[in-house]
Amino acid sequence: MTRPLVVIYAAVVLDAVGIGLVFPILPALLAEVAHTPELAPYIGVMTALYAVMQFVFAPVLGALSDRLGRRPVLLLSLAGAAINYLLLAFAPSLWLLFAGRAIAGLTGANVSVATAYITDISAEDMRARRFGLLSAMFGIGFVVGPVLGGLLGDYWLRLPFIAAALLNGGNLLLALLLLPESRRPGGGRLELAALNPLRPLRWALSLRGLLPLIVLFFLLSATGEAYGVCWALWGGDAFGWNGLWIGLSLGAFGLCQALAQAILPGPAVKLLGERAAILAGIAGVSVALVVMALARQGWVVFAVMPVFALGGIGVPALQSLATRQVDAARQGQFQGVLASIVSLASIVAPLGFSSLYVLVRPVWPGAVWLSVVALYALAIPLILALRLKPAAPAAGRSPA
Repeated sequence: MTRPLVVIYAAVVLDAVGIGLVFPILPALLAEVAHTPELAPYIGVMTALYAVMQFVFAPVLGALSDRLGRRPVLLLSLAGAAINYLLLAFAPSLWLLFAGRAIAGLTGANVSVATAYITDISAEDMRARRFGLLSAMFGIGFVVGPVLGGLLGDYWLRLPFIAAALLNGGNLLLALLLLPESRRPGGGRLELAALNPLRPLRWALSLRGLLPLIVLFFLLSATGEAYGVCWALWGGDAFGWNGLWIGLSLGAFGLCQALAQAILPGPAVKLLGERAAILAGIAGVSVALVVMALARQGWVVFAVMPVFALGGIGVPALQSLATRQVDAARQGQFQGVLASIVSLASIVAPLGFSSLYVLVRPVWPGAVWLSVVALYALAIPLILALRLKPAAPAAGRSPA
């Protein structure tokens, strides 16, 4: 593995740890500043606010990375994230928590740049495997982050934010010292119209055959928002979990996801093809969600995690398929569009899942997981209808 890949993967791990630190303590933190027992709407709004900022700024950062280079955009966003977590650590009121969450969404919009960086340095036949490793690194971060956040949060509720600030500072230092630029910047004068977040989306929708792919990214991203909004609340309501057990369950989820995404996407795509790999991932996660919805004891959640992790093979296969739809000069912009679509789903889905959880909580909290299965079912016809563009020949290019 080359040094740039090591740096990108390490940066993603540290970023995911910083994000995962917050999840176990978010309900308790909101209860402290909002003074209400009904926390689901607040969690939904905070998650949606984060996503609004990503929706606006992911295509902007992607386009800027095409014009200015990947490295400076990554460095700027990492510096902003470190500063923001310090703000959250000492925010005394609800509105400051919301403001900090908005800034976190802006600085967290660098995923599109990291994805474009990997695309720059990877041959097409290596992308599914490398995107799988990228997802696996994020999963590793979620093994460490929630467990550490649960432990630190039980000691002091604000301590996870300080830890996240330190991790992002380390992330910045790592990239500053070791990460080279992956492509020659486009240069030239940057027009203000290029910073319109809707402009790349209009461009992507104008390309033939991209609409089903974009809708797929929207649906699959929407399903993932249920976990961030409902997991901690559901764990407390269904099993009486405290912050540590919520962190341990999220850590187990991240561990299984990391292992599956590190090992399975490349072989799965070679054996099944991209379409069947996506469908296999949906089947695995849907079975696990049904079991979780029916679970009456907490150990069942841990037991079903390996099945849950099979869902990890689908997204890297979809990402690999997506990179073939545009040329190399527009990868940053296209990845920004996809990140923007992911963020759009992250605006709508948290509000929907939090509202649904308020309705089902008194009767059957686990019913929220069946709504996620329903979204997966909507995605299946789109997957079957995809027109797959064949991979270009390697033409003697060796993987970076």
